[in-house]
Amino acid sequence: MTAAGKADLLRSLQTDSVLLLPNAWDAASAAVIAAAGAPAIATTSAGVSWSRGRQDGHGLGRADAIDAVARIAAVVDVPVTADVEGGYDDLTATVTDVIAAGAVGVNLEDSRAAGGPLYPVEEQAARIRQARTAATRAGLPGLVLNARTDVILFGLGDLDEVIARTLAYAEAGADSIFVPGLLDLTALRTLSDASPSRSTPWPCPAARTWPHSPQRASAGSASARPSPRPPTPRPARSPSNSSARAP
Repeated sequence: MTAAGKADLLRSLQTDSVLLLPNAWDAASAAVIAAAGAPAIATTSAGVSWSRGRQDGHGLGRADAIDAVARIAAVVDVPVTADVEGGYDDLTATVTDVIAAGAVGVNLEDSRAAGGPLYPVEEQAARIRQARTAATRAGLPGLVLNARTDVILFGLGDLDEVIARTLAYAEAGADSIFVPGLLDLTALRTLSDASPSRSTPWPCPAARTWPHSPQRASAGSASARPSPRPPTPRPARSPSNSSARAP
């Protein structure tokens, strides 16, 4: 399938139904996820960072991010969308390189660093237009652009701020909006009703009760985190010989 065909498939998956989107951090995890039947795969910048001994939160760098995308895209046939954090040192180069590496979508966030601050809404909208222009010049005008806002995650605003950013990002060319930390279903309904873009709840358990328009739900970094182990049951003690003696 061509890159344009994969981009169209990814867009249809998040438009026609609820897309549960698992996240990979290397070739092995991507191969396992694809073998389990996932129709598309996203990268997790947190997982990629941890796998390379780095802290999450804009500490990865463009070269390492692109290398991970290339390795993941090389071992699966399904569409791959790349978490490029804030776009690294050169947003145009990042978008161009992830397309060359095999990705057909990107996740672009509006935070400058872990914990904030955020780009002003007008500046982030301009960056989304820049990413769309870069994709067109790279031969993939249909790149699926998921705009992430960290307003709620970092406690930098309320739902009204999220909606304002969502509308601006959609007008700038974003296909969907990702709001990590926003799990209240009433708030998600309000955002969905106000937004022309698809909303991405995270973590994905919120999507299990999602009653509204078709969305995509991301596992985020959860797939790269160790699962808590249940406690190991202890064998029952046998009675001591002394207590079992007859008087």
